[in-house]
Amino acid sequence: MALCELLISGADIAQWAVIMIQLTRLNCSKVSVNSDLIKWVEQNPDTVITLLNGEKLLVQETVDQVVDRVVEFRRQLLSAVVSWTGMRAGALPVMYLSPEGHKESEG
Repeated sequence: MALCELLISGADIAQWAVIMIQLTRLNCSKVSVNSDLIKWVEQNPDTVITLLNGEKLLVQETVDQVVDRVVEFRRQLLSAVVSWTGMRAGALPVMYLSPEGHKESEG
């Protein structure tokens, strides 16, 4: 079900007020990023976020902080959907991928 369908169907609009993660550019200005558009995040030494369209953002937050914000955003989103649908949280599959288990694709 799309976000707009949830809003139209009477879900609490306040829950959907922030649908992006908030980050800080190097010049201290705030920027909101749609976490679904993040291709990867790297630290070299500044944190560079590469979006799916190739655009790059330099932010003050560390890679771990960006990842934590994405995880927290998705946790809140899933929690809102679970409470809206009445689904039991224990019925949802949970997957954790450790950084050690990730390998860059070759070729």
